[in-house]
Amino acid sequence: MRLIALIAAALSLFISTPAFAQGWIEYNNQEDFFSIAFPGQPTVRNATYTTESSINLPARVHSHQNGPSRYSVTVVDYTVAEKLHAEAVKKCKSAGGEGDLCNDRTAGDLRGAIMYATANLIKKSAKVTHLGLSNADRVEGHEVYLTNTDGSRTIAGIYMHENRLYILEGTVPESAPPPALFYQSIGFLDKDGKRIRYHSIYTNGLPAPPRDR
Repeated sequence: MRLIALIAAALSLFISTPAFAQGWIEYNNQEDFFSIAFPGQPTVRNATYTTESSINLPARVHSHQNGPSRYSVTVVDYTVAEKLHAEAVKKCKSAGGEGDLCNDRTAGDLRGAIMYATANLIKKSAKVTHLGLSNADRVEGHEVYLTNTDGSRTIAGIYMHENRLYILEGTVPESAPPPALFYQSIGFLDKDGKRIRYHSIYTNGLPAPPRDR
């Protein structure tokens, strides 16, 4: 809860509503290895996520709606991508496919996962007001600010850690403060439930740097 209090205190310098952070909770999900602030207990549903090379991966969507504001974290399990790609290659070859048609596209799906998810978010919006590199506890990713067709605004973050893709979307009405408390509180948990912070930038697929904690 200390993290939420610190972020809320920082935001109070810019946001005049003193009750902004009331009701927010620190949500830890060990199954999907992440922690984040939600304005209430989220619901969780299973989903299917189609990758750029058309492989269907299991995913879970953690979401909460607070009036007109919506918050979600979609976690896509790319740890099974290699197995599913191998099955697709085998099926392609057994059907008589040859050459590039039956290539194993695991590496491309993994390396392009953040970019592909970012592109899909941009397609859904009316206007992109910011797109840049980001990091959460030095886990590399993208941040995107979007204005939607109804005038609402979305702050999104896309990160990948240990072959799991995390897509954060906080959407608020046009006149509301930006969903910074939600976006800035994302963290990643190890198998013991401890929040990870790396000493230098972590890039999925490369050896992990030392941890500060």
